[in-house]
Amino acid sequence: MKKKNNITTFEKHLTDRYGKKGTTSRDDFESKAKAFVIGELLKEERKLAKLTQEQLANKIGAKKSYISRIENGKTDIQLSTLFKLFEQGLGKTLSIQIK
Repeated sequence: MKKKNNITTFEKHLTDRYGKKGTTSRDDFESKAKAFVIGELLKEERKLAKLTQEQLANKIGAKKSYISRIENGKTDIQLSTLFKLFEQGLGKTLSIQIK
């Protein structure tokens, strides 16, 4: 007897778990996922620059706890702050692409 292969796509998984695109639960999930990605990028670049959260915070006039919340995807971040973190704080160029 042949076993049935239960392969699913990532999109199907998200739809099953959070609902279709455009629903409140799916939009909430995707928003949190994007905040997580931004936090991970910030954390990686901060570590490459050999800065602590406190050092980075001091460079942009923020508190260490704010940097921590961003890195953990626990807060919304203004676009101006995002640019300040990467450009002023880390000396990186940040660009945004719209598709």
